[in-house]
Amino acid sequence: MEEYSIGIDVGGTKIAYGLFDGSRNLVKKYRTQSDASLSSEAFFDNIAQMIQKMMEDNALTKDALRGIGIGMPSYILYEEGRIIKTTNLPKIHDFPAKEYLFTKLGGDVRILFDNDSHTGALAEHRYGAGRGFKHMLYCPVSTGISSGIIINNELFRGRYGWAGESGHMIVTPGEGIECGCGNKGCLMSYCSGSMIVKHIQQRIKAGVKTIMVELAGSADKITPYTIQIAFDQGDDLAKWALEQMAQYMAVWTYNLYVTLNINCFVFGGGLLKFGDRLFPRIRKLFDEYNKNKMTVYFKKAELGDDFGIIGAAELLFQ
Repeated sequence: MEEYSIGIDVGGTKIAYGLFDGSRNLVKKYRTQSDASLSSEAFFDNIAQMIQKMMEDNALTKDALRGIGIGMPSYILYEEGRIIKTTNLPKIHDFPAKEYLFTKLGGDVRILFDNDSHTGALAEHRYGAGRGFKHMLYCPVSTGISSGIIINNELFRGRYGWAGESGHMIVTPGEGIECGCGNKGCLMSYCSGSMIVKHIQQRIKAGVKTIMVELAGSADKITPYTIQIAFDQGDDLAKWALEQMAQYMAVWTYNLYVTLNINCFVFGGGLLKFGDRLFPRIRKLFDEYNKNKMTVYFKKAELGDDFGIIGAAELLFQ
């Protein structure tokens, strides 16, 4: 009997589902909205219902399932499958997700939970831009920033399961805007897509002029896309924002490089849309910090929107 796998990519606004055949080919995709207002139980009740729908739609029994892999933007105790906290879904914290979903589905199904940076790293290392590299850092840059660490062709999780939460390394203790991690001064608080908008809004309140307010309709509607448009029109505050993002991302990547000595960085996530407005500047600053001439690769992720479900399903093949 052919064994199918289900990969689920949970985000702050959407949940993507993928069904994979016995050869690990993606054969069907589903998508639902992610509701941050729900309790942990209600949130995973919805996921269980969707899994059951997928199985019914495709006439699958539990015997035909290799298992279910789920990637989430969370601190997860990997071995236990317990979610410690989720910045973008704050009601999902200290929750035994693996045990709850196992019971909800009636048992007899393998379920693995992991951080979405880890699942992204698995996907890009096996099928994307990291193919052929023994060591690799997958660096998603979007609403948040993080990293998934591949060492000797294996995913490194650390003791508790959340190795790679490098965006929360602190660079200005007690200063700046408080991040969802609970600290002020972490790298992510200066350069992620959500946090750079907060810095811009803070400056607007202080009286700095910008066309972004007009472009977005109001200061509270500014998005990273607004920053791109304003930058292209020569807006000084947008230029300042891009420079701050580049500086802190360069510090972030350089610190990872000197700590781990991994020379392949694969960038994914929504901030890739900034393109040449941002990434050449990051590379230039990185090279200025780096005082040796050994090769370091900065690569773009190759798997597009499917990387999350691919990586989640790959948890079942470790």
